[in-house]
Amino acid sequence: MKIAVVGATGLVGSKMLQVLDEQKIKIDELIVAASEKSVGKEIVFQGHTYQVISVEDAIEARPDIAIFSAGAAASKQYAPLFAAKGTYVIDNSSAWRMFPEIPLVVPEINADTITKDTHIIANPNCSTIQMVLALNPLHKAFDIKRLVIATYQSVSGSGIKGINQLDREEAESGKWKVENSPLSTFNSQLPNAYPHQIYRNVLPHGGDFCENGYTTEEEKLVNETRKILRAPQIAVTATVCRVPVTGGHSEAVNVEFNKPFELDEVRRLLEQEPGVVVQDDPAHNLYPMAITSYDKDEVFVGRIRRDFSIANGLNFWVVSDNIRKGAATNAVQIAKYVIEHIL
Repeated sequence: MKIAVVGATGLVGSKMLQVLDEQKIKIDELIVAASEKSVGKEIVFQGHTYQVISVEDAIEARPDIAIFSAGAAASKQYAPLFAAKGTYVIDNSSAWRMFPEIPLVVPEINADTITKDTHIIANPNCSTIQMVLALNPLHKAFDIKRLVIATYQSVSGSGIKGINQLDREEAESGKWKVENSPLSTFNSQLPNAYPHQIYRNVLPHGGDFCENGYTTEEEKLVNETRKILRAPQIAVTATVCRVPVTGGHSEAVNVEFNKPFELDEVRRLLEQEPGVVVQDDPAHNLYPMAITSYDKDEVFVGRIRRDFSIANGLNFWVVSDNIRKGAATNAVQIAKYVIEHIL
């Protein structure tokens, strides 16, 4: 079994290597590839040292599986070249997600969309993955009519650049006063992930703005949810926010079903769903939090309650580590499925 990790030196790529080790994926030959600036660097995996090679050299090595976390542009350029060599590409970028012929996969939900002929497989957006994992059993039971989503996404969703901006701003916080000197021009000479300070702030802005006033991150929640749940008829609207949290995405989800439900049945279905953990005991202040999801693979659901403003309405809060289940773990789970059922 020959596996390549493309973008191995990045935040998600390094986590993919960690999860490959944790999941005990059988690897006879590991290939670590990245951009030209990283070629020659060394990476230690399972006690062995590997030298980073170019993506072109990785293609020529003909891996069985290539797990990508190198951005949409690199994926568009190189994924078809790997596929042409017979490699199964699992891509973490947005490049291929909405192509009808490309499976968009959360393994617990729709691994069956992967076939021997699908040599490019898309990993969904991190915010989508955690939400649909919770929604899947509820949709099967009660038929979702409409979703209203508000996200509270951590800076790690913007990669190392987002983490660095928050860290820089926090480190410099003693040099300004909150009441009269915001960091609007803070470190403007350095490459920031956001157009405004993120420290002690909330930005109603994730991704790029579209002509319709929504952002690309919001559009992903709409389109990817429908595709993964195989339910194009679901009405979806979303507001994405970036919050000064290092890791873990949180989401407030409002669901309107076509069928009536009981809260006990909702909790039972969520508790039985693989990969979902229910933390819902408000009397003892038990609910999912970003900080407690850190470095865990599960999706945590709580604050489960009826929405009394509409018929068949439900509210819940869902949290997950966006670098793990939202990216690396989901991709490795796809790889494991390909190894066990396709190769």
